[in-house]
Amino acid sequence: MRFTFLFVLAPALVGSGCAQRTTRPADVAVVAAPATPVYPGESWERIESPEAVGWSSEGLARVRERLESMSSSGFMAVVGGRVLMEYGDVEVVSYLASVRKSVLSMLYGIYAERGRIRLDATLAELGIDDHQGLTPEEKQATVRDLLAARSGVYHPASNGGDDLASAPPRGSQRPGTYYLYSNWDFNALGTIFEQETGVDIYDALETELAWPLGMQDFDRSIHRKSGNRNLSQHLAYHMHLSTRDMARIGYLMLRNGNWNGRQIVPAAWVRESTRAITRVHEMNPERRREGPFGYGYLWWVFDRPELGPAYEGAYTGLGAVGQHILVMPALDLVIAHKTVPGEGRRVTHEEFVELVDLFVRARCDGGQCKAPVSR
Repeated sequence: MRFTFLFVLAPALVGSGCAQRTTRPADVAVVAAPATPVYPGESWERIESPEAVGWSSEGLARVRERLESMSSSGFMAVVGGRVLMEYGDVEVVSYLASVRKSVLSMLYGIYAERGRIRLDATLAELGIDDHQGLTPEEKQATVRDLLAARSGVYHPASNGGDDLASAPPRGSQRPGTYYLYSNWDFNALGTIFEQETGVDIYDALETELAWPLGMQDFDRSIHRKSGNRNLSQHLAYHMHLSTRDMARIGYLMLRNGNWNGRQIVPAAWVRESTRAITRVHEMNPERRREGPFGYGYLWWVFDRPELGPAYEGAYTGLGAVGQHILVMPALDLVIAHKTVPGEGRRVTHEEFVELVDLFVRARCDGGQCKAPVSR
């Protein structure tokens, strides 16, 4: 999953060939989470009037126009636990791409709390190796180092779509000291999860998340690992979800891992995994420092204070060709976005972040909206 951001201020957060602006983003009212949160049952409740919850119908119409000009196949925005806006086919199940890593992070939090995974265990202690062998120093990387993409292991991965082509020489970086987005780290985490818990990742996805969250479109039978075993022993654990089920994942995170009174993902893990463990100015390769993101435990974390209060505490899962789960606690907002891979549909991460900025600007100033004139 390679992408390069050119960071600019609002109205476009990122974009190619855009001149940098010096104006601050528009002030957006921060929203407190409701005392009694709303959760979806068999289906999501819907917001009839955007203005009633502090959003502009005209602004959302501009978001819809932008979606129509893109290759988006599904889009859902959830505010306060109810659907504010929906676009495309949100029921179709398709490839989740690298958002799988953010979902695995949630499973790690669950099983670490149960004592099934030791986050400070080293690869040496766990017996993790690969073709031609890892070096003794590489084997000192911990599970935490892999979760933060700071392992210092630059062994080839079984699948592409990462930054290993920009990796420094093997052995040049001590574990824990240098960020690099590497599928070797992420795939090895899959191996470690199954080895230590004795549970298949997809079975855990079903029992720990799909069933408790009441996912509407989940199909365990279509999930299988893939990758080139000649390159690495550790395969990729790709997942397939619908847009509306991705929104349930995001909403669970927004509610600090709690689903209708049941603590599914530990709240402490939600906080820890979605903070910028690697700050934006520490990202590698250097082109990543131009974007808005730092990195947590398999989540991309907005790390630009100049974006304004709406982005405080915001984070997202990012997947190739347009798979996204975005959580914005300051607005009590979750956005799920998809394209269908293989149909020639592609939305870049830059385009998605620009779309998010347009959506944020549909939030009424101070929560005061003027209702649209009926015709």
